[in-house]
Amino acid sequence: MIQNKISLGRSLAIECAGETLCLLPEHAVWWPAARVLWVADLHLGKAATFRALGQPVPSGTTRENLARLSALLDHYQPAQLVFLGDFLHAPQARTPSVLKALATWRERHSALPCILVRGNHDSRAGDPPAALEIQTVDEPWPMDPFVACHYPQQISTGFVIAGHLHPALTLRGPGRDRLRLACFSVEPHCAVLPAFGEFTGGWQMAAQAGRRLYAVGGQTVWRVPEPR
Repeated sequence: MIQNKISLGRSLAIECAGETLCLLPEHAVWWPAARVLWVADLHLGKAATFRALGQPVPSGTTRENLARLSALLDHYQPAQLVFLGDFLHAPQARTPSVLKALATWRERHSALPCILVRGNHDSRAGDPPAALEIQTVDEPWPMDPFVACHYPQQISTGFVIAGHLHPALTLRGPGRDRLRLACFSVEPHCAVLPAFGEFTGGWQMAAQAGRRLYAVGGQTVWRVPEPR
């Protein structure tokens, strides 16, 4: 059984498409009005995939990811959980230990409707096992006034909530001090979530006009000032 001894951090509320969204330091977005939780890029079984290729990476990341997700579900009690692509990392991710952890997690949250908006890794790894009862759809998936996608893009029918990029930023301190953090990236037409999965890496987001970056660290989320 997945045990949750995880303390949740402090969220940050922003407005998008006339709705309040909460950016969570656990790398997710909560839409209170519709009770929807969005997460992106779990890449479950990525460590198992690397081990299958002979890389001695640590084990246990799938259970850790699912434990963090369960902690969010227990706290927010969403009416719907939406995965924004890249649920499983690769075909090699379907190991007995990964599938068992997934089955245990789903049994615990069996009443929760789950949707996976397919991403690029899902096309290779395949849809989740049917027994998990996760509805799979292609992007764009309308959730008025939002559109759930894997790829960040501009769509005329709504404000896009997406993943794929694993956004990160670097904060610069005195001298040579550098701190690299995951972040949320929000533009007038689209919000991009950081990767939910551990062991995923990140893509450096450059500051630019019209893009707001929200750093994640120390169990909190804060807006990063635009460079002068």
